Amino acid sequence: MKEYNISHLVKSEDLNHHGTLFAGRSAEWLVEAAFVAAAAEHGRPQDVLCINIHGFVFKKPVAKGTILTLKSRVVKTGRTSLVVYVKAVSEIEKTQHVDGFLTFVCLEPDTKKKRIHDVVLDETTDPEELEVRERALKL
Repeated sequence: MKEYNISHLVKSEDLNHHGTLFAGRSAEWLVEAAFVAAAAEHGRPQDVLCINIHGFVFKKPVAKGTILTLKSRVVKTGRTSLVVYVKAVSEIEKTQHVDGFLTFVCLEPDTKKKRIHDVVLDETTDPEELEVRERALKL
């Protein structure tokens, strides 16, 4: 599936009491990046609602001044749901700092009833994407 990228410069206001990126800010950015992938693939942002955050893993602290790119893609589909994988990577160092999965459901904007989407996973031979798709099946 297409990968969507959003970059953020880690600034002083994004830091915790240890002087590294605050987990809450990381989570905000990860949810935003995942929403972009789910909404863009579905094509109707007004239908997409986040219903589950599946254990973000914080692998390495992020220092002030880091350009952090959040890479997201749909990795699993149900009839009305989409699971998105997101990872946060330092743009300069190329180190991975955080990753996790989010589940979105598609709803009718007026009635809030579940809406069937037409998103279909494409065929891939990319080993990293195949591994992430396998992880998503175990959620």
